[in-house]
Amino acid sequence: MNKEIDLFIVGAGPAGMNAAIEARRHGLTVMLADDQPAPGGQIWRAVEQAADGPLGRILGDEYRQGAQTVSDFRACGADYLPLSQVWQIEEGWHVYLTTDEQARIVKAKNVLLATGAQERPAPFPGWTLPGVMTVGAAQILLKTSGQVPEEPVWVAGSGPLVLIYIKQLLEAGGRVAGWLNTAPERNWQRGIAHLPGALASWRDLKKGYGWMQAIRKAGVPIHEQITDLRAHGEGRLTELSFRSGGKEHRVPADVLLIHEGVVPSIHMSRSLYCEMTWLSGQQCFAPKVNEWGMSSQDGIYIAGDGAGIAGAKAAGLRGRIAGLAVSMRAGRISGEAAQQRAADWRSELQRELSLRPLLEAMYPPRESVKRPSDETIVCRCEELTAGDIRKAAKLGRPGPNQIKAYTRAGMGPCQGRQCGYTIANILAEEQQRPVSEVGFYRIRPPLKPLTLGELASLDDKEQAK
Repeated sequence: MNKEIDLFIVGAGPAGMNAAIEARRHGLTVMLADDQPAPGGQIWRAVEQAADGPLGRILGDEYRQGAQTVSDFRACGADYLPLSQVWQIEEGWHVYLTTDEQARIVKAKNVLLATGAQERPAPFPGWTLPGVMTVGAAQILLKTSGQVPEEPVWVAGSGPLVLIYIKQLLEAGGRVAGWLNTAPERNWQRGIAHLPGALASWRDLKKGYGWMQAIRKAGVPIHEQITDLRAHGEGRLTELSFRSGGKEHRVPADVLLIHEGVVPSIHMSRSLYCEMTWLSGQQCFAPKVNEWGMSSQDGIYIAGDGAGIAGAKAAGLRGRIAGLAVSMRAGRISGEAAQQRAADWRSELQRELSLRPLLEAMYPPRESVKRPSDETIVCRCEELTAGDIRKAAKLGRPGPNQIKAYTRAGMGPCQGRQCGYTIANILAEEQQRPVSEVGFYRIRPPLKPLTLGELASLDDKEQAK
């Protein structure tokens, strides 16, 4: 075990990198582990290799700007561990991680979780067929290797990521067979009430309007008010069926990309028993944090989208504030000086957050995501359907953890990342109580798949000491 460091950071996205830069500015010892081969997170994935080329121009100014943050991070002096997986954190704080199949333990005075977000699971009949994937996954392929599907793709879902990906795909030479907009028409009416507050982010509103105009100008067929979405095929996707404007449609399809927004990645914070809160606007759980990003667990900080969805700019600001907080806690800067330094960041953060109520009102997940039909697979790992979960839900008044014990839902490799919210929503519907009361799975380590060889390497090292 290494000597105790000041700050251990999990995640090399905007929040993690900015926290490391700020903490190093005040002389703290910092170690950052990330499971990707290069820093940047999802938003700036592969930015060092793509920023200055044609792909960088397609991905936009905000993507290219990430290259400077990555450069500053690499130069800040933090101990950076790429291709590393953190699979357990114990009180103390002892961080267990694996790099190159070798496990180790790092002791830290403070830990910052900058694990970002994941796409909200959106189950529907046929969503497990080859050929069906998420918009986020398709964007990863575009960013890392410039991959564009050969055949025209269908896109189903709503929200900013759908708009920007369609625009990027078209500029990269891809083709879109059609966009199935799952946002109900009334959401525009709901959003209007939040427009005055969102005007502080008028540049982002203008950008979103520009994306929509580019899509319309390209002639992409847009189907509104989508319901009853189904994917069909034997062994792989061959057709889609859906209702649009009250009419039935059935169309050939090779690739379907789906997206119903993103939710905070909470597995690591839940495993540490950080207190959670239900975000009604985002319809998900998030850890409670104070103005400095500290959770209910002393010394555990959470920054970025893992503390609530707010976007890349807000994530970077939250990371800076958390890095400053740890520096203040370590006595490297006074409380008064820290407040002064954070003041402009907080003002900028409030401007970034001003857009969220509008987006949350306009792009909530479609109702069928929360109430899938009985034949729909909801736990991909164990191949359990919504009907299986509803039957188990009638056995008393079980919570998510009892459902896990009854059915094995949430016990597979994803550990509930792909079924947790669906299970909670099904239970809430069956038991006529809010999802916030039903809760989420209890999360236990290891948080990532772990081999016996990796465990053995940790044991050998510890015994040698």
